[in-house]
Amino acid sequence: MTLILFGFTLFGEEIRKDSIIVSLITCSPGSEIYELCGHEAVRVRGILHGQPVDSIWNYGVFDFTEPNFIYRFVKGETDYRLAGYPFYWFLPEYQEAGRTVTEQDLNLSQTEASRFLNILREEAKPENCKYRYNYVKDNCATRIVWRLDSAVDSRIIYPDDVRYGTFREEMRAYHHNYPWYQFGIDLALGGGLDRPVRGRDEMFVPMEMMEKAGAAHFADGRPLVKESRVILEKRGEPVLPPTPWYMTPMAFGVAFLSLSLLACGWQLWKKKVLSVFYTIWFGICGIAGCVVFFLVFFSEHEATSPNLLLIWLNPLQLLMAVCVLGRKLRYGALALAWYNIIAVGSLLIVWPFQIQSASPAVFPMMGATVVLAIAYALVIMRKGKFNNEKNIINSAVRSCHNERGGSGSPRRGGTPKTRGGNRR
Repeated sequence: MTLILFGFTLFGEEIRKDSIIVSLITCSPGSEIYELCGHEAVRVRGILHGQPVDSIWNYGVFDFTEPNFIYRFVKGETDYRLAGYPFYWFLPEYQEAGRTVTEQDLNLSQTEASRFLNILREEAKPENCKYRYNYVKDNCATRIVWRLDSAVDSRIIYPDDVRYGTFREEMRAYHHNYPWYQFGIDLALGGGLDRPVRGRDEMFVPMEMMEKAGAAHFADGRPLVKESRVILEKRGEPVLPPTPWYMTPMAFGVAFLSLSLLACGWQLWKKKVLSVFYTIWFGICGIAGCVVFFLVFFSEHEATSPNLLLIWLNPLQLLMAVCVLGRKLRYGALALAWYNIIAVGSLLIVWPFQIQSASPAVFPMMGATVVLAIAYALVIMRKGKFNNEKNIINSAVRSCHNERGGSGSPRRGGTPKTRGGNRR
């Protein structure tokens, strides 16, 4: 009888004992630009305090309706949240989009799993849930890696192989179907994205995190992932198809450079300036330059400064767009044209010898800026030389005219005629 009672006691303690499984949930890329690298979350399921639990913990929650959202996003002050909610709320969005969802059960002890859950609960409190989002340093994937490090008893060793080498190259790999989006990133973000990275740094992309977690192990020899499964199969093609080559930034850049060369040839032949052409192009460069200037000097985004493209894209180009329209302002436009010839031309020459990478499409566009500036300077200087020569000729004609006294009349002070002829 004592053995039976002892057995029931042990059985009751086993029921009351927590038995939870922590797993990584990786969602494949979607069609929206903020979905191109996928998404990462944490699932906790099992028995907790005698009750069944199945929850998701999501560091990727944000609110488009927040005041000044666009301004704050550009300035680098976007706040994301950690939210915990039932797991069955999580899947429908990805099922509807046809995206793959993969689950990796982590090989954690119950003590480590409970510690991880407590960390998540504490961070999900209203006073703690917000964090300042950083695309490559602090996002839905990197947060989970850091919290997991804090929860386990033994150090996690991830594969240190480097696939991409820099943040920018990794982003390009996942944005290849969206060349205009990557073109904007390449304009806005400077050389900080091009510094060499470690294999662990590449885990800011959830899909890379899933692969590296699958090959990771603890210092005590345990594999990090105990079991992996696909819980939602891909349906269709969630990501948009590749952009046709003729609609890419490179195609636009080459076409615009060709058009600029034709315009420059016409201007040099006719000795005229196509002012509207200059105003449109340099206006576009100036507006883009205002954004780049703001990002370099005022934004809190990672890697917006330094950005060598500021030499080309800056607010001075707006002045060029205005000065070409007025005759009285043409010498201001000439000075800005010389700035583009010297500064932007030098940038093109030295670009291969520095660290910052850029979209290949910027080089024909920068080249178009330089050749347009050269053509403007030549036309204005020829006009100035022609006007000076004309003024010199006019001055000479007027001088000769004055010396002749006008209409062939004798000059004043000449010898007067004598009256009466010779006298005897």
